[in-house]
Amino acid sequence: MSVVVKIDSAIAVNADDYVFRERGMKAGFVLMVVWMATASTALAAAQLYQWKDAEGRTIYSDQAPPASAKNAQQKAFKGSVIEVGESYATKTAREKFPITLYASACGAPCDQARKLLTERGAPFSNRDPQASPEAQAELKKLTGKLSVPVLMVGSDKIDGFEAGQWNEALDRAGYPKSAPPGNKPATAAAPVPAAAK
Repeated sequence: MSVVVKIDSAIAVNADDYVFRERGMKAGFVLMVVWMATASTALAAAQLYQWKDAEGRTIYSDQAPPASAKNAQQKAFKGSVIEVGESYATKTAREKFPITLYASACGAPCDQARKLLTERGAPFSNRDPQASPEAQAELKKLTGKLSVPVLMVGSDKIDGFEAGQWNEALDRAGYPKSAPPGNKPATAAAPVPAAAK
């Protein structure tokens, strides 16, 4: 049912007109938001120019430099981007307490050792005493024997794999409890047994 109010023969007000206007305003608002989002995308990827003017002053502008500008450079900005990489805690711990894992193809203990370090996002160097005479000499000097796995966190040495001990050593060194999502280092490949070579 439509309501029509006549005030004069020349003026008539239809209630359906107001419904149309409200819907039209909502559609207009949505279009404006879409337009602003599109325009801001262009601004986020805006160009910035840097050059030196005739008096030697460095100028920054979003306008292209004049032809007489010296050392003109165009710089691209792609909006706010946070680089994802090694966390500050991991970097600090790695610098103060580097991790070296002495492991070979010893089976479950060595595999679990690699897995624990990888899941914590702890960067480590893997030394295989079976494949490298240098690693064998280092391990013999450190422990007096050639059994693996052995974890070195800075100057702390742990013989054998026991997750609790290893986690405590990593915690003392300041390594995070887990790697940031999507930022786990690649698992160090398990060495091929010497008999299979």
